[in-house]
Parts: sequence; structure tokens; C-alpha cells
Amino acid sequence: MTVPHIRDYQGKRIHMIGIGGSSMSGLAQMLREKGYIVSGSDNLETYTTRHLRDDLHIPVTIGHRAENVHGADLVVYTVAILPDNPERVELERLGLPSIERATLLGQLMEGFDTAIGVCGAHGKTTTTSMLSQVLMECGMDPSIHIGGSLDFIGGSTRIGRSGMFVAEACEFNASFLHLRPTVAVVLNIDADHLDFYRDIDHIEETFGKFLALLPPDGTAIGNGDDPRILRLFSALSVRRLTFGLGEGCDYTPGRLTYDEFGHASFDLCFHGDVLGHIALEVPGEFQVYNALAALACAHSQGADMAMACHAMNEFKGAHRRFELTGEVEGVKLYHDYGHNPTEMRNVLSVARLQPHGRLWAVMQPHTYSRVKRLFDDYLTCTEAADFTLVTDIYAAREKDPGDIKASQIVEGMRAHGVDAVHTPTFDDTEAYLRAHWQPGDLVLTMGCGNINQLNDQIWEHEQAKETNPKC
Repeated sequence: MTVPHIRDYQGKRIHMIGIGGSSMSGLAQMLREKGYIVSGSDNLETYTTRHLRDDLHIPVTIGHRAENVHGADLVVYTVAILPDNPERVELERLGLPSIERATLLGQLMEGFDTAIGVCGAHGKTTTTSMLSQVLMECGMDPSIHIGGSLDFIGGSTRIGRSGMFVAEACEFNASFLHLRPTVAVVLNIDADHLDFYRDIDHIEETFGKFLALLPPDGTAIGNGDDPRILRLFSALSVRRLTFGLGEGCDYTPGRLTYDEFGHASFDLCFHGDVLGHIALEVPGEFQVYNALAALACAHSQGADMAMACHAMNEFKGAHRRFELTGEVEGVKLYHDYGHNPTEMRNVLSVARLQPHGRLWAVMQPHTYSRVKRLFDDYLTCTEAADFTLVTDIYAAREKDPGDIKASQIVEGMRAHGVDAVHTPTFDDTEAYLRAHWQPGDLVLTMGCGNINQLNDQIWEHEQAKETNPKC
């Protein structure tokens, strides 16, 4: 069956199921700017859906209903939208052409001389954001698609005028295999998305397939401290560059130091030669790797490295990446998109370095399959916090199998000495926090579901109290 191509629907109506997602909302904006008529639907009203509707004037329906696809010329959906979704059922009944989100992204990247795909288990959004800001500051005018939001570009997408496209390449469901990169940046390979992948070897094999998409004159840039990446690189015939802390890497951080809050300073070195000095405003060792990856890619594409280093030093971070969302009753509220144990452990190590009284970790476990496969890792990933609250598992694209609950995580955490409490809903979690937190405490909510809305809820309730003290 022939796959529909977006170029054949110029000026026609594109309906997007799951338009509120970080990637889909950006693609919606990009399509609208390119002259397509865009509509969409999502199951929840969020800041993103309101922004699409109110600021970009894209019609967004809350709730998935069959009639939403009526009149559409092409339907785009994400892998989280299952075949039994009423809109997918209806488009099949009507015989409407449809494509998956990653296919659309790959089609939009076609025709660019330089197509950069940033992939990895952790750090994709931040590294893509870093690289985007660096390339723009260097005057390279790229088109951009990020799986998050970056204030520097005013959202998650940008249409540039050069022949360069930068995109976050997601490995979930092997969706990055729909892209056609000329430059591949591989940050790390780790066990995740085990509802799709058989095991870590299957994940490594799929990353190898992504690298195999590079043309003969392409460039592969990878973490030289990751043995799985090095193994994949050894089989490549394209140009290969590595970054990392190890001496054998092409790009390394010389004179690496950290301040008391975890911000790194270092000389950016290429084969021992200093290209510039970096003083990051985003904390954590993992940010050193992200910055090295972005700068290595920029250097490989001929960027002015004095300008590139200056741009990196100005980088403030992407939204939902250890983001300070507000302060309530003297308590600082942060949010991070981290949704597996490794990411949660990493961001808590950063939170621990910030000025605070007591550290509260609020975890929203994401998908039943991930919790089941990584269960033991969840039990200690918040041990850096003084207190841990665990909400119910966010199902996302899955249905409750009935054999795994958030309460089981809490029970296991307690057995490992973690002070954990099960607070099923956002209302439960807010009530517990307000009853127990103290001025000077730091609360970090973590997850890639809708846990960020808890921060919004707490802030909105506080604003309501200030407006009407009787509330």
C-alpha cells in the first residue's frame, strides 16, 4: 500500500489525533505555517491545546469522537493513539488516508541538504534545544523540531531558510527509522520502552538501523563513553566523531569543574586543542555530555566555535527539564520530564545541590509495562530525596493489566529505606504536601505524563487563595 505524502495535501485539511503532545503540537504549528489547514483533537485540555486554539487559531476538540475526522483530507496520529480509538476506527471506515507522526516528520525533513537527528535514551530534548540555539546564534538558520518547548525559538518548531533541519529523533516504537538523517547524534543507549523492545540488545540493534540510514557522506556523532555506541560505530564506514569524558574521545571537557550548585565549567577540546570555554547555566554531569554532543555537532557542520560557545553559555534550558515553576508558601516547585529510574536519579542529584530545606520527590510512574520491567530500579531511584510521594501509574497508551499498582512501588521503596507514601491523585498529593511541607523545602515533580499539571494546580490554588482569602 502506498504511504500518503504530506506534499500531496498542500492547502488541504490535515487532522491530527493527539495534537496536544509535545511533538504533534509542534508539527501542527509547522504545517500551519506551511499553508496547510490544520485541526486536531486530544483527550485532555492543557496549556498546549489552549495555545493551539487561542494563539494559533487551530481548531482543537477535547475528546476523541468519530465525527472529528469528518471532512479531513489526511489524518495524522501518534503511536499512543491505538487502533480502537474512535477516530482511527472512523477513518478506516471512511477510507481516509492516514500516516503516523514519525512518518510526517520524516517527510518534512526530506529535501534538506543537512538533516540532523538527535537520538538517545536520555537527553534528546535538551541536546536538540542546545544545538538549535547554538546553530541559530551562529547564523546557520535551521528549521527545527523539538519534542519539547524552548523559549529561544518560541515553542517547539521553527521554519528556517537554510538547507539544515534539526530534529529530535525518538526511538520509541523505532519511530526514528522513518527519518533520513545525514547527521546522527547518539547520546546514549539504555533500557527503556520495553513494551516495544525485547531487551537492551534489541534496542542497540535498532539504534544500529538508525545509523545505517546515514548516506555514505554522512556523519555519526556519539558518546564515546558508551560501549554499545562504540560497538555500533565500529561497523560504520561514514565519518565518525565521539564526545565524552574519556581520553579516547574526539571532543572532551578540559579542566572540568563544578560549582556548589552543580554547574559545570570546562574547556571544549577537540583532539586536545581548545575550541572555547564553557560555563553552563544548567546543572548536572549529564548536561556536560549534552553540551559536548551539541557542540561536537555544531563544529562538524562548520559553526563559528567562539559564537557557539557563547551561545551554549547563554542556554537556560528547555521547559519541563528541571524547570522552576513557582514558589508557594516559601516552597520552591520544580518539574522534570524524567520518566524512568535513570532520569529520575539524575535530576534528583541536581535538585539535591540546590539551596533547600527538605527535598520532596513526587513521582508519576509512566506506563504499566515500564514499571513492570524496571520495577527494581524504581525502588531506589528517589533515595536522594528526604520524602517520596508516588501517584497512580499514568497509563498513557496502555490499558491497566491489573497486576501492577503504584502501591506496590511504595511498598518496595519502604523496604529499601525510602520514606515513601502513595498519594493516588493530584488532589491527594497536593493535600499531603500542603499538610507536611515547610518553608525552604523543594518539591520536584517527575514524569512525562500530565504530572506537570500538578504544579499548575498548586500554583492556581495559591493564586485563588490570595485573590479570595476565604477559599
